[in-house]
Amino acid sequence: MGDVIAPTELMDRLYRRQRHVYDATRKYYLLGRDRLIVRLAPPAGSRVLEIGCGTARNLVLAAHVYPGAEFFGIDISFEMLETAHNVVEREGLSDRIRLARADAAVFDPAILFGVPGFSRIFVSYSLSMMPGWRAVLERALTWLCPGGELHVVDFGGQEQLPVWFRTGLRQWLRLFHVTPRDELECELTLLGLRSGALTAIERPFRGYAQYAVCRRLAA
Repeated sequence: MGDVIAPTELMDRLYRRQRHVYDATRKYYLLGRDRLIVRLAPPAGSRVLEIGCGTARNLVLAAHVYPGAEFFGIDISFEMLETAHNVVEREGLSDRIRLARADAAVFDPAILFGVPGFSRIFVSYSLSMMPGWRAVLERALTWLCPGGELHVVDFGGQEQLPVWFRTGLRQWLRLFHVTPRDELECELTLLGLRSGALTAIERPFRGYAQYAVCRRLAA
């Protein structure tokens, strides 16, 4: 039996070279990311967190769209965070986007950033790479402020697409340690109800993607 690779080491191996071309290549098949950014609509003066922020592509776009909000990002990969820091600095957004390395299943925003929680938390095409994805969702809901929203976009079940496409896509995704979370709706709905939140899910692009919003009830 081979050695078990720690999540940080695995992600750093995977993205050591890919991070340099990540944004240019992913735009063709990570569908729904910009829809998520448009629908975040954080209140002015609120805090927004991206879990699995990668190169900070989404954070930078969102920061430009919502100049009245403060943005935060966490990722487990040193390699991706190095690129993210460079991108944020290049865009002149270091005063509005703060980044930290953290395990998404156990992070504490008070320790990382000195803040108590967030009005918006989003996860964009990274949940399918997290072995403990259920714990990640539960942790995110823990730090969601009353009236706040958790947005998740990722690969869906491809229900309305040909079987050959679905089979080929999933085989290809496995090469990158990606597993679509077919149980997302059920799990997030249950976790949301336990924490006082309601979940709605869409399956755009004929089911290629799934987009979930979990809204915590106001206090």
